Amino acid sequence: MYSRDQMRPDGKRRLWGRRPPGVGQRDTRLHVPLPADIANTSAALLFSEPPTFTVKEEATQQRLDELTEAGGIANTLLEAAEVSAALGGVFLRVTWDAQLASRPLLTAVHADSAVPEFRFGILRAVTFWHELPSDSATVWRHLERHEPGAILHGLYQGDRDRLGVRVPLTEHPDVANLAGSLDEAGDTITTGLPDALTAAYVPNLRPNRKHRGSPLGRSDFAAPIHDLFDALDDTWSSWMRDIRLARARLIVPDGYLRSNGPGQGAEFDQDREIWQTLNIPPTETGSGITLSQFAIRVEEHSSTAEGIVRQATQSAGYSAQTFGLGDSPAVTATEVTARERRSMITRDVKARYWSPSVADMLHVMLKLDRLLGFSTVTDERPNIEFGDSVSEDPKTTAETLSLLAQAEAASSDTKVRVLHPDWDDDQVQAEVDRIRSEIGTAVPDPLRARPLGEDVGLLDAEDDTE
Repeated sequence: MYSRDQMRPDGKRRLWGRRPPGVGQRDTRLHVPLPADIANTSAALLFSEPPTFTVKEEATQQRLDELTEAGGIANTLLEAAEVSAALGGVFLRVTWDAQLASRPLLTAVHADSAVPEFRFGILRAVTFWHELPSDSATVWRHLERHEPGAILHGLYQGDRDRLGVRVPLTEHPDVANLAGSLDEAGDTITTGLPDALTAAYVPNLRPNRKHRGSPLGRSDFAAPIHDLFDALDDTWSSWMRDIRLARARLIVPDGYLRSNGPGQGAEFDQDREIWQTLNIPPTETGSGITLSQFAIRVEEHSSTAEGIVRQATQSAGYSAQTFGLGDSPAVTATEVTARERRSMITRDVKARYWSPSVADMLHVMLKLDRLLGFSTVTDERPNIEFGDSVSEDPKTTAETLSLLAQAEAASSDTKVRVLHPDWDDDQVQAEVDRIRSEIGTAVPDPLRARPLGEDVGLLDAEDDTE
């Protein structure tokens, strides 16, 4: 960012836009990775707890669980969310390779490696591109265009500034295996989904303030807060400079230096214990050893840096408490949510942008899974439920369950479900049975199980007396 736009709007040069020091000189500038922390926090708020994908058909649900678990889709979404926060958006792409896995694959593509085509804000086609390895000045680029019902591939040979000419895919080993999957025209793979696109765009936030009316999303840094990032680096660089200048140094007169011989200079041995008498008048000023050590402005730099971080995170849409600023003692999940309300609002807004695109891509995966012969389940568009961004404190949960047990206000089944919300009915019932067995309430009551005396012989069938 700073290399492309070295000057602030007021004409002043940014810290990282300045010329680096010369050869042999140390670069004393220090970078604080606050932008990376913001992007990482944004992703963690959305997908630190994996979302839940559900459909109505039991067989389809089982296959969907297999696809999401085997493909590590929760991790793919976590990666994509971090990229989206920094670049303003991210693309989700569905592809497949039967030699690698017998299932469709979901991948994330960075927004600056794609050329999208929108119509009324809806993605109609997109071309992904990336550079392939090369051992010469030639630049090989692979273009992959996703359209409804088809995926087109092209290999181009050019240089750093030009796309170049199109050549057969077999010219580069990294994409040569695609040639066997193309149609007679030699550039298209038919997906069998004429009305569906095998790619989706997820905007980070809208509207795009720089390009009004654009369907593209905006970055978390688009407040803009680049100058705040630069000021934070400048503050920390100044702080480190204070530390370097505050190192203790001894200033000694020339007579204290030991000559190393003609042309070899002189040195002062600070570990020497015995010194010979020096021919220095006792009344001469500056004849002794002087300690030079400057103060470090810790409080000034610390408060300045914290103020910049607070303003930057607030402009990005998050609460300062989310980044550990302020007093944060151990509190309940409800209190954490209240303190981080701004972060929770931003999370909920972003989640609404993610739900439609993720559901569409999972639906496409189920369709391709059946068309490619990997399964025979009925495709169905999944419903997405995002996980909790703040986990309840185990101590708080235990105290709540204890109070419910004392008040006899909850059954064992309810308490197990509260403690393990991710368990299914069979796991919950098994745990309830174990609890009842341990506390002795699992023994059947003979008065309710069968007529009294039926097994123990206490009653005579023809005598009604006890």
